[in-house]
Amino acid sequence: MDEQALLGLNPNADSDFRQRALAYFEQLKISPDAWQVCAEALAQRTYSDDHIKFFCFQVLEHQVKYKYSELTTVQQQLIRETLISWLQAQMLNPQPEKTFIRNKAAQVFALLFVTEYLTKWPKFFFDILSVVDLNPRGVDLYLRILMAIDSELVDRDVVHTSEASNFSLVFRNTLIKDTMREQCIPNLVESWYQILQNYQYTNSEVTCQCLEVVGAYVSWIDLSLIANDRFINMLLGHMSIEVLREEACDCLFEIVNKGMDPVDKMKLVESLCQVLQSAGFFIIDQEEDVDFLARFSKLVNGMGQSLIVSWTKLIKNGDIKNAQEALQAIETKVALMLQLLIHEDDDISSNIIGFCYDYLHILKQLSVLSDQQKANVEAIMLAVMKKLTYDEEYNFENEGEDEAMFVEYRKQLKLLLDRLAQVSPELLLASVRRVFSSTLQNWQTTRFMEVEVAIRLLYMLAEALPVSHGAHFSGDVSKASALQDMMRTLVTSGVSSYQHTSVTLEFFETVVRYEKFFTVEPQHIPCVLMAFLDHRGLRHSSAKVRSRTAYLFSRFVKSLNKQMNPFIEDILNRIQDLLELSPPENGYQSLLSSDDQLFIYETAGVLIVNSEYPAERKQALMRNLLTPLMEKFKILLEKLMLAQDEERQASLADCLNHAVGFASRTSKAFSNKQTVKQCGCSEVYLDCLQTFLPALSCPLQKDILRSGVRTFLHRMIICLEEEVLPFIPSASEHMLKDCEAKDLQEFIPLINQITAKFKIQVSPFLQQMFMPLLHAIFEVLLRPAEENDQSAALEKQMLRRSYFAFLQTVTGSGMSEVIANQGVENVERILVTVIQGAVEYPDPIAQKTCFIILSKLVELWGGKDGPVGFADFVYKHIVPACFLAPLKQTFDLADAQTVLALSECAVTLKTIHLKRGPECVQYLQQEYLPSLQVAPEIIQEFCQALQQPDAKVFKNYLKVFFQRARP
Repeated sequence: MDEQALLGLNPNADSDFRQRALAYFEQLKISPDAWQVCAEALAQRTYSDDHIKFFCFQVLEHQVKYKYSELTTVQQQLIRETLISWLQAQMLNPQPEKTFIRNKAAQVFALLFVTEYLTKWPKFFFDILSVVDLNPRGVDLYLRILMAIDSELVDRDVVHTSEASNFSLVFRNTLIKDTMREQCIPNLVESWYQILQNYQYTNSEVTCQCLEVVGAYVSWIDLSLIANDRFINMLLGHMSIEVLREEACDCLFEIVNKGMDPVDKMKLVESLCQVLQSAGFFIIDQEEDVDFLARFSKLVNGMGQSLIVSWTKLIKNGDIKNAQEALQAIETKVALMLQLLIHEDDDISSNIIGFCYDYLHILKQLSVLSDQQKANVEAIMLAVMKKLTYDEEYNFENEGEDEAMFVEYRKQLKLLLDRLAQVSPELLLASVRRVFSSTLQNWQTTRFMEVEVAIRLLYMLAEALPVSHGAHFSGDVSKASALQDMMRTLVTSGVSSYQHTSVTLEFFETVVRYEKFFTVEPQHIPCVLMAFLDHRGLRHSSAKVRSRTAYLFSRFVKSLNKQMNPFIEDILNRIQDLLELSPPENGYQSLLSSDDQLFIYETAGVLIVNSEYPAERKQALMRNLLTPLMEKFKILLEKLMLAQDEERQASLADCLNHAVGFASRTSKAFSNKQTVKQCGCSEVYLDCLQTFLPALSCPLQKDILRSGVRTFLHRMIICLEEEVLPFIPSASEHMLKDCEAKDLQEFIPLINQITAKFKIQVSPFLQQMFMPLLHAIFEVLLRPAEENDQSAALEKQMLRRSYFAFLQTVTGSGMSEVIANQGVENVERILVTVIQGAVEYPDPIAQKTCFIILSKLVELWGGKDGPVGFADFVYKHIVPACFLAPLKQTFDLADAQTVLALSECAVTLKTIHLKRGPECVQYLQQEYLPSLQVAPEIIQEFCQALQQPDAKVFKNYLKVFFQRARP
């Protein structure tokens, strides 16, 4: 061994030594006989350093895992002997090995086991047991080996590679398990019993390990070997021993979880429960150790759900008598379930929710509920309401992992609440109303968490009692009036002034969730608007509340736009300061972030556009809204041109981008040109365009400025339609200067939008910019890149897709003459790129687009009167592409996107046949398919399928044709 390299195994070694050790490890893995040196070092205990021992096991592990079949029989025998002699040495060692070495040794044993058990080492367990006997150190290793074997054979988390190797692994593992069941499992079970009996009072660590092994193996061995009196009684005994009871709980859970006959399962669970109950486990002591109770809760959940599965099967089988017994058994566990559900520790409560949920599902299926069952429903409801409550420790300002876990737990409780609503909607409504009314009567003197949960429950009713389109305040009179009463109480009680962020947020969330209430009682709108606009909402001291309120305010105004008319001017005045574009230099920290301001601008736009004012007034208000942005924009753009410092340039560009974004967002209130014209707002937006477009020629911070202006142009194409067209040519020219792949990728959708929308109107513009755009694309695609630069490769792939999408838009919008007019050489170059896209690049999304373009061009130009030379191109290039692409190894017919590409390939061939008729069939029969060495009968079959009138028949045939053609 290279002693110098071994020094690098120590975690404290410097990086040079560590690098050398890693290189040495790689060298030993490749070396054909290095493993023998390691095996010898282990067997003869050459090294005392733990890291070197671990290293030796790693080398052996690599040999067994990847190169075992290359060894001779003698060498394989040597590995077996090495491991056994290492195991024997452990019995005599004065000190046990470190845990990480024992675990690694167990892994190597397990790998050797799965490799050799069926062939060369059927006595594996016999050999190991004869070495370890009942020596505690040996038993520890034996149990670790068993856990490692279970992981190899059963572990669901093991990620296996491709389908074929996955199948062979599953087959091998099944065979090993079957053989073990036949040959050695009873002996193993006996050894576990002996270990448990021997060590239960003297060595808790070994006992717990053994219980873990039993729990792991019980899922795939004969249950009767474990679920019998001697084992169960011992496990139940362990439930009363503090150091063993958590593992005993888990072990019992695995036994209960095992699939079996419903009546047998019921008997097993009931016998366990009788013993547990008589031992006092059914009375939960709140002071009890929470780790144990969390495991116990999981066990009770498993027992409850097992009984429910039995009940379901028995009902399905029509066995009413036993089903009745199962239901009785379930009912007797409900009191225990409730104790665990209400426990103050959320893990304990969370572990029982599955049983609770399934129990409610049973009640939902029963036609009549007994008084006890009704009482159970009510008890679950009260438990859920109590458990939804935040505790004192919850940190609202800095939410960490504990808070995230509580949010998840709340989601589980919400599912229970929804299920309660299905069982008894009236009861849920009455319970929530009772809690809500009593809490809101005294909200000033009530703790925040109780006020929050009262409002939260009202909020949750909206989903628990579903209605269509939020119509909670019509239809069922008793329900509508109950909700109406609660909403009235919410908005008139003054609770919106409660001094806690959770209550404030819950208030606004609920007001927006039940916006339909305000169409029934519009008199409450002013006070809610004031809450949104003052220190309770948009001017709250907490940034989190301000941010969420900005979004909720925009939703509130949008949903109630018909009721907003009397308040518009007042709202616009009150939000004036929130619309301030805060430039970087003024040091003023605005109340809202720029993302939040987007919602305020959108809200202002919605208020103006949906108002009942005449067009002149709307125009004036919109101009008031947008003029400050335009003025600021001009000033900031001048400052940017002069800025020297890069950081300052970036913050100015950000601010400019926000200005454009805000103007874009106001336009979301318009649906199409009509409303822009109706409001007299076209002129204002054209002014904005003229203000923003000069930013495209700014040489600094191009990316961010172009991105903002591009988004604005997208919006204006929708809002202003052809009035935008005069601005497009110069904007395009600027955006095509100094392009990167990403710029082009984002520019092409803009051209696609214009092309698809205006079609023939933009033909002259497209003719003019077509080749400059293509040159810019080709220039970027042809730039050399590093071979391993994956991000550059991905950018090129995305640009290629965008390029083909552009050609598809041009051909699909009836604008093929734009391509035809580019001159013969250019047209040919374009067509060749489409053929390359269809065949050469393994990107099914691009391939699909290319075949769509080809079939469109064949449809337009493939007839007798098409452009000169196109028919030749069809036979020389397009027909071959339809075969060469699917024949490539990278064309994966099991992939959904690829199948779509093949489908378009079929359409292309059908279109060629449609346009060229018998000539196409003749070319395939006599020239092209014979050149591919296709058998005559298959050629005949192919041409018949192609001539079928039903395109679907040919698509299906084509898939089969290429599946057969694959080697």
